[in-house]
Formats: sequence, structure tokens, C-alpha cells
Amino acid sequence: MGGGGSGIAAMSAATLLGMRNGIYGMQLNALLRPTGWRKYVGAQLTIDESTATSTGQADPAEQRRGFWAAGIGIYVLWNLFTAVGALAGAGLGDPRQWGLDGAAVAAFLALLWPRLKGREPVAIAVVCAVATVIAVPFVPAGVPILVAAVVAAVIGWFSHGRSDEGLEPDVDPYREHHRHDGGHGGRHDGGHHGTVPGAGA
Repeated sequence: MGGGGSGIAAMSAATLLGMRNGIYGMQLNALLRPTGWRKYVGAQLTIDESTATSTGQADPAEQRRGFWAAGIGIYVLWNLFTAVGALAGAGLGDPRQWGLDGAAVAAFLALLWPRLKGREPVAIAVVCAVATVIAVPFVPAGVPILVAAVVAAVIGWFSHGRSDEGLEPDVDPYREHHRHDGGHGGRHDGGHHGTVPGAGA
């Protein structure tokens, strides 16, 4: 809002972020199965980076290591450099001269792009990026990301891509649960016939 965005845009973006983190939490809870104090600490470390690092691994031990390493590392460094900025910010000059406004975008691209598999997911990502860039000069701050979310939702609603295209690797957090329920790892995917690739493997 300090950059000129409206209250509605801020609340909408915050709602999307909350929904996203809720989905992250459900996925990671099923994938890592934390117990005791780890469940409560892990909830505080559930962010984009820790989720992407964890779900990007196929080995369960590496999934746990990736989550805790990314979550704790970002928590410590984020707060450390926030303190540095607060204490020495005047000496750093204008942050825009350092190009830091593009650091977050670069980080998200680094997390997402290597995991895209197939032409349709790549095309959707490119279309959403173009829609965001086009919207920036015409709408208040915070609204372009909402435009991208709407574009992705519309494409996803009307799209009928192949079931084996999406994010790579394809990790099924409920794989062990399916095994215990009779050894059948496949599950139906949104009404389409077939099973999710990699499930029950």
C-alpha cells in the first residue's frame, strides 16, 4: 500500500498468499509427517523456498533435509540482513541502485523454472508473465499479480493437457498412505481416467 496499491488489492493478494501457504502446509504435512514440536516449528518455516526445495527431491531423507535447510537458512539470513539494513541502511544509499528489486523475481524464477515439464506449463507461465508486465503500467501496485493468478486460473479451467505434464519431479505426498491402504498407489486425477504418474512407485 505504501507503493500506491489499494486496500482491496492488498487484501486480495494477502488472501492468495494465505491460501497458497495453507496448501503448502497440507502437502508438506503429508509428505514429511512431522511430529511433536517439529510440526509447530515447521509451520513457521513453510514458505515458497522450503516447499520447493523439499518437493523437488525424490528421496524422503533429502525431502526432510531440503525443507529444514531452506527454512532455517532463510529465516536466519532474512532476519540477519533485515537488521543490517535497519542499522546500516543509510550508508547503503538508494536500494534501487543495487538492483535488489529484481532479486525476488529472480529467486522465484530459479525455484519454478527448472521444475516445469512439458510445453503447456511453460506456455502458461510465459503467458502469465506477459500479462503481469502488460498490467503493471495500468493498474495499482499489487494488482498485476492478481491478474496473473486470474489468467492462470482461466487457462487451467479450460485446459485439458496431458496428465503427465506439470511440475517435475512429480511427488505424491500420499504415496505411503496409498501403500498402507492395500498397495494400490494410483489415484484418479480430477475425473480423468488413469493415475498420477509416479504414485505408488
